[in-house]
Amino acid sequence: MKFLKLIGFGHLILLAFAQFIFKYGFLDYQPGIILNLSDGYYNLLVLASVMIAAGGFLINNITANGSESYGLNESVAFYIYGALTIGGLIIGYFLTDIIGRTSFLMAFAIPVATLYFYSTNLRQSLLLGNIAIAIVMGLSIMIIGFFTVYPVFGNGDPVHLANIYEVIKHYSIFAVALGLLVTLLNDLKNTDLDYNEGLNTLPIAIGKERAAKITFGVGIIVAGLVLYYINAYLKELLWAMGYLLVFVLGPVIYCLINLWSAKTSKDFAVLEIVIKAVIFFTSLSIAVITFNINSNA
Repeated sequence: MKFLKLIGFGHLILLAFAQFIFKYGFLDYQPGIILNLSDGYYNLLVLASVMIAAGGFLINNITANGSESYGLNESVAFYIYGALTIGGLIIGYFLTDIIGRTSFLMAFAIPVATLYFYSTNLRQSLLLGNIAIAIVMGLSIMIIGFFTVYPVFGNGDPVHLANIYEVIKHYSIFAVALGLLVTLLNDLKNTDLDYNEGLNTLPIAIGKERAAKITFGVGIIVAGLVLYYINAYLKELLWAMGYLLVFVLGPVIYCLINLWSAKTSKDFAVLEIVIKAVIFFTSLSIAVITFNINSNA
């Protein structure tokens, strides 16, 4: 159980779910295109992403809390980190060779470097760690477009392929915004612990009250993006629009309202859980939108 916590098992499930739902709830329902990766190769893409993310969680947790608190010797913990990270990169290289785009290995190498430097350096830097984690979250969605859609441009309807790629890009942008929001809430929740560890998070640097207001501003951006997407793309899709209003925008508004009265770590922990639920429902929304489009066709 400690090992599952060490590698962030719950977050890994959420990552794998998001990537699988894009494949089997969206991409497989697009008419007239043959994706660049078969189901087996796509599963390897998810596996590589999960292994790299697991390595990132592991190195973060052992640098923050020590490997002994998870029942592991430090050298063993670093061997596991190396195995997960190198394994993910090897699978990533294999996939880039399959699609003939070895330069796309950067899509795996950037998260590896970012997660490592976050754990060893960026966590002590004001906001840089939050931004780094948010970008990695967005890249975990964008990588789907890199490996499945981008390489087949020219082999299908270019307008349709561009629209699919645009959808993936919009979801990755929204993932960055949600990632920034959830990491700021995490900092607010852990202010006292981070202060004792000598970290320089936003609440420590400017105080909880001001940090909560900045977090509120990020939440407004998230809510604004939801409203923009609904108005721009979903006005004719009643089921999808209702889903986003209830399961995505509703919890975000709940978080915004309660940010003004949140004071304790428990208060911020509840809001963090709410936004993590929003991340889950956002992932699921692509399947809801696809179903709504097909049912109207």
